[in-house]
Amino acid sequence: MTNSEGPDSPPAEPKYWVKSVARAADILEVLAAPAPGNGLSVTEVAQTCGISKSAAFGTLQTLRAYGLVSDDGEGMSRRYRLGMGLARLGDRARSQVSLRAVAQPVLRELTGETGMASRLAVPEDGHAVVVDQVELDQRVRLDLRMGQRELPHCTGLGKALLSAVPEAEAARVVERFGLPRRTPRTITDPATFLAHLKDIDRVGYALDDEEDAEGIICIGAPVRDDHGVCVGAISITGLKLGLPAWKYQELGGQVRDAARRVSVALGWVLEEPA
Repeated sequence: MTNSEGPDSPPAEPKYWVKSVARAADILEVLAAPAPGNGLSVTEVAQTCGISKSAAFGTLQTLRAYGLVSDDGEGMSRRYRLGMGLARLGDRARSQVSLRAVAQPVLRELTGETGMASRLAVPEDGHAVVVDQVELDQRVRLDLRMGQRELPHCTGLGKALLSAVPEAEAARVVERFGLPRRTPRTITDPATFLAHLKDIDRVGYALDDEEDAEGIICIGAPVRDDHGVCVGAISITGLKLGLPAWKYQELGGQVRDAARRVSVALGWVLEEPA
């Protein structure tokens, strides 16, 4: 069966396994895969799933009754494809997913791995607004407040969000809000900053190296939903003192991977490199 292959597949014999439900899930996955023409025949579905034609036909008809599968044609020319009932369920599923609920355990894990405070922000009027955070239990505490608006051009969260939108949109944000200097390391030239956003998009994470506040570094990465739209960003923040430059890339990879885990949980599909 198709769900027996791949690293994310369920165990072969899990407790409370219902074979008919597993067969239905297999068939939906097969119908969702790219295929030539308009849908698949019963024979093609049966062969791909490794089941009999009668089992495939019965399952397809049951799914069809619930609107999860649709068909057209008659007799041997009948073809099956995904039904619009799945779109309705998909909309319901999206409405039940909370970005904060999905991100919270990832933030806790990220803080534990990096030893830095982690935060979640959403875009609002060109800025990044912090909606959740996990702080460190330590004597030196950073001023990280919920609801705080992060500047788009000199913070890890802001730059991560801005790197995930079209260049024209990013340019409009820069034109509207400018690039005010916060520290000697703040990028204040529009052309340089827009080129910087392309580099961020390429590597998958943004580094604020004392650009917003001296002595503080912040690394952020965008979070995407099932449509590939950037709906937020996560970051880590800490003191730069004693942190070697080679560590930035390692931390950046951790933040990028954490953001991708949140994105996948929201339905985003990571494209495989060509």
